[in-house]
Amino acid sequence: MTSPLILVVEDEALVRMHAVTVLEDAGFSTLEAANGEEAIALLEARSDIRIVFTDIQLGGGMDGLALARAIPERWPPVELVLASGRMRVESDCMPDRGVFLSKPYQAGQLIQCVRSLGG
Repeated sequence: MTSPLILVVEDEALVRMHAVTVLEDAGFSTLEAANGEEAIALLEARSDIRIVFTDIQLGGGMDGLALARAIPERWPPVELVLASGRMRVESDCMPDRGVFLSKPYQAGQLIQCVRSLGG
């Protein structure tokens, strides 16, 4: 069984690189996007993305919550992990099938979260 492709969306390059390294070291394949617009472009171009791991506070025109709300209606099979160190998202504000991960997170927490979604 192959591991799902994970799209990591984070506007802070070092944080994004860390998440990608953690996921790849755990055996996952990843793609990277620096903002919501790049993430949408990748989702439109690739049919093999199964999990989107996004920061909630993103630079550019689309924050992580807006991105996460757009995904279930356009790409129903894609699972969501939303992260933030500045805010907590109540479960009733989370998109369907969205999971919240508080920053700073440990590598094991991210891996466990992804695996719980079928990764």
